[in-house]
This record gives sequence, C-alpha cells and structure tokens, in this order.
Amino acid sequence: MPHNRFDQARPFLTLLLVVLAWLAVPVVVKTFARTSFFELQAPVSVAASYARDLQEYWTLRLHTNSELIEAGRDLARLAATYELSVQQNASLQAEVARLEDLLKMPPYADYRSEYARVVRRDFSGWWQRLVIRKGKNYGIPVGAPVIFSGGVVGRVTEVYAYTSVVELISSPGVRLAAVIDGETQPISFQGGVNPAFDTPKGVIEFVPLNVFASSTMPKRLVTSGLGGVFPPGLGLGTVTRVEASADGLFKTGEVELDPRLHSLTEVTVLVPLNPQ
Repeated sequence: MPHNRFDQARPFLTLLLVVLAWLAVPVVVKTFARTSFFELQAPVSVAASYARDLQEYWTLRLHTNSELIEAGRDLARLAATYELSVQQNASLQAEVARLEDLLKMPPYADYRSEYARVVRRDFSGWWQRLVIRKGKNYGIPVGAPVIFSGGVVGRVTEVYAYTSVVELISSPGVRLAAVIDGETQPISFQGGVNPAFDTPKGVIEFVPLNVFASSTMPKRLVTSGLGGVFPPGLGLGTVTRVEASADGLFKTGEVELDPRLHSLTEVTVLVPLNPQ
C-alpha cells in the first residue's frame, strides 16, 4: 500500500524538484535561456508570416478582371480621399506651428514611423500581446508606442534581432495617463482582464465627479501626453460607464476599446528621433 502511494505521488515529487531546481538557477541564466528560446523560434513564426502573405497574394491573383477593375476604382476613390486628407493635415500642421511660435510653446517630440507586419497574436487572461516582424534590425527601442488607424495599439516591451513583442492596451499590465476628449483633467487608464474572443475593454480610475458617460452618451478617451511615452491626443477607446468609487472622491469607469485590436495585421511603431 505505501509503495502504491509513492508511485502515485512520484509525478508531483518530480514536478516539485524541477520547480525547485529552476528557482535555484541564477537570473542571468534564466534570461539567457528565455532570449535564446525566443530567438530560435522567431524564424519559424516569421517564415509562417511570409507564407501567409504569399498565400494572400496568389489568392488575389485568382480574381477576375471585372473584380480587379472594380477594386481599382475603389482604390482610386480612396486615393482621392487620402490626397484631400493629406492637404488638410498639412494645413493643420502649419496652423499648429504658427500657434506654437505665437505662444512660445515647445514643439512635440518628433517620431519616425516604422510600419511592421504582425507575426503572431498571443491572447490569454493574463496578457494580450503581438509579435511584429521588426526588431533591432530596424532600430525598434523598448518602450516605443505602437499605433494604428484606430488609435493606440500598445507599447513595445521586448526587442529581439528580427522581431519585437508589443503589449496591447487591453492587457492588465498597461497603465497610462489619459483624458476625456475636450477635458484637461488627467485620469488613470488600465487594461482589463479580457477573454480571448470578447470585445477588449479597459478601466479608468480617478475620474472627476463632474464627468458623466453612459452607453447612450459615451465619451472619447485619448492619451494625455503625460509620462513622455505616448504623444497626446491619440485615441484609446470609448468610455461607456462611470460610477462613484468607494471613497466617493472620484469615479471609476469602463472603456470599450477598438475591436480591431484582436485582428490587426499591420501596425506602426513610433520611434523617437531624439530619445532621452
């Protein structure tokens, strides 16, 4: 009977010994092993990403001439719209420069836009992140903000030779200063615990008592620029609910993030031109 009990407990004892041995390993060795493992599997993920791009290319080649002509017309309309937007953007930038010079305000830090394809998505209850197809070979730094057409994607947390890891703003590990669009009082934003296939959400704290929002009267949430990581005015999401906190001094609320965060195929990394 004791022998049977020992046989039953043997897997747990083996697991305990492995865990204790791993805890005894120096931090330097753990870091080296983790980095080496990531670098070894990175070529497989990158090759799979290129294979998907090639598959998409040959899929598009199978379209008929009529479909291609219609797609060309749609692209021409989009190009005309973007050309007008570029002209309006240039006019607005000139106006901003004029006001900065008039008010003696320092200009915002300049960034270099580095576009990157998404290699892999890694979603769980503890973190939500992307692996992109650029790293040290393109000068991507740790901490660089990552954006897309809908606003903020997240920030770079790990950089390797040819890939980088981006932690999404929907991840509980991301916390930054934000403001309600049109307001000046900063509030605290943090990613939430999001299921893999649900709409990503975040939470806000230290919301002033004079701020009201609901699903019928939502408020847009943007970056405040405090902290020096994200430029001000970038979209974070929509505040759909606020309620008084336990202390009654502030409010807390819920932010609905862009659902496209879970299906991005390309993002833009803002690389500071003059990092401090």
